[in-house]
Parts: sequence; structure tokens; C-alpha cells
Amino acid sequence: MPTEEAQATVTAFMLIKTTPEWLAMTVQERADAFTTQVVPAIKAKTTGVRSRFYDTEFYSTRVTDIWVWEADDHHAYQLLIDALRETPFWDRYFEIVDLLVGTENGYARTYGLDPLATIVT
Repeated sequence: MPTEEAQATVTAFMLIKTTPEWLAMTVQERADAFTTQVVPAIKAKTTGVRSRFYDTEFYSTRVTDIWVWEADDHHAYQLLIDALRETPFWDRYFEIVDLLVGTENGYARTYGLDPLATIVT
């Protein structure tokens, strides 16, 4: 039976910066490029990945967006990165500034502790 550690999802914070090529497109052209060039490549290469986008260009000039990925496991994450690298997303429409990858509450699983979190109501 797999351990809880093996079942932990992988979360990747992909810090990206838009390129002049991406910004030169209209909003509709950007949406079309994403849905016709990026999404099909991801779907063809991997399963078990989910994403969310965060705009940061209002607050940062180095990183304009953060794309948060959750993958069922490290292999799904690796397949995702391979798929993205084969699209114009990677280093053409966006510069990959940094990748921060981890597992949520890994320390708690390692040491048999309850996860530490802050909830403010």
C-alpha cells in the first residue's frame, strides 16, 4: 500500500514574465493561442494536473504572472513541463523566471505532526 508521502500532490509555482510577442497579440489572439497551442499539448502528454493563474504585473516588473500547478505526482509534473517546453508558451510567449516546487505539509508527514496553518476569521 502506498505511503501518505507517495500520495502527496506536487505543487509548482511557475513564476513567469510576458514577452513582447505575447503582449503584441490582441486579447482574443492570446486566448486562441493558449487554447489551440498550449492546452492540447498538455492534454496529449499528461493527466492529473490542474492549474490556476495569478496576475502580478500590478505589483512586480520581474514576474508578471504566477501559474500554480498541482500534479498528482512527480511523474505527472515532469510530463507537464515536457509538454509546455514543446509549445510557444515556453520562452517565446513567456520567460520562465523561476520554478518553486514542493509538497504541501511535507514536514508534517515527515515528522508525524499535524499541519501548521493559520486561519483568521
